[in-house]
Amino acid sequence: MIRSVTAVGALLTAVMAVAGCASGDGVGIGHHQPGTARAHTDATSLGQPDEPIAGPQGATPQFLVECLYSHAAADDPIVYPGQPGHSHLHMFFGNTEVDAFTTVESLRNGDTTCDQPLDKAAYWAPALLRGAEVLTPVKSTAYYRPGQGVEPSTVQPFPEGLVMIGGNSGATGEQPLSVVAWGCGAGIERAVRPPECARGRNLRLLVTFPDCWDGENLDSDDHHAHVAYSSRGACPPGFPVAITQLQFSVEYPVWGSTDGLLLASGAVTTGHADFMNGWDQAKLASEVQLCLHREVVCGVASGRATG
Repeated sequence: MIRSVTAVGALLTAVMAVAGCASGDGVGIGHHQPGTARAHTDATSLGQPDEPIAGPQGATPQFLVECLYSHAAADDPIVYPGQPGHSHLHMFFGNTEVDAFTTVESLRNGDTTCDQPLDKAAYWAPALLRGAEVLTPVKSTAYYRPGQGVEPSTVQPFPEGLVMIGGNSGATGEQPLSVVAWGCGAGIERAVRPPECARGRNLRLLVTFPDCWDGENLDSDDHHAHVAYSSRGACPPGFPVAITQLQFSVEYPVWGSTDGLLLASGAVTTGHADFMNGWDQAKLASEVQLCLHREVVCGVASGRATG
């Protein structure tokens, strides 16, 4: 069941009282602040996609899952496991039971807001604010694709229990468009900062995750070192397994002026997202085989490919 959001404002107020309001200098709400606690490692330290991804749809083999907004919490079970309230405010999608104590094992017992009931993965991203107002997202969309230039038949499903972070909550400048980007509606245009969207074309944040795995570790101390981005269609040394590339999009009911927009992690350039694999492994493997290996675009308009 989707949790009520009526307490989000009070939660944000409490967090801000402890940590101070976010500002445009990259210092955010919560404890992901330079010198005080851990920030997500810069994605570029393990490479980045060669070029901006033109858009989530089109001819690229893929399948997608849409997940409604579930709940908000100042929790992060990857970066701050067992420490409720230690993170900046996050918006959670997919698995409905996620909090600071969530593990990949506990995801199996949760429900999901996703349109694919066998996807019990947890997806989350920092809250988007306009001043002190928390903007409730419309939905999220998880696009599962081969990395840019990667041979689709070589792509493997995520291993059971994999956790990853895309983007950098501690970024002090603009991140590559190929890792974190903003756009309007289903358009292919991408920008490093939120553009002014026309009414009816909601603002979207798009985060692209690494698509190469070291083949051994489901996590790492900095939550980045076990995965990396492919380059020119190949995985770098030490990361022999090409895995599905997750592009995670969050849609917000925002159009027109972008004045006053901030992320709970700080400036709008601190975009990032987190993922804990809670998929039914057989279903995930089936989707990879039927869509990616056969180079089929599944689930963009009609739900699932049938041919």
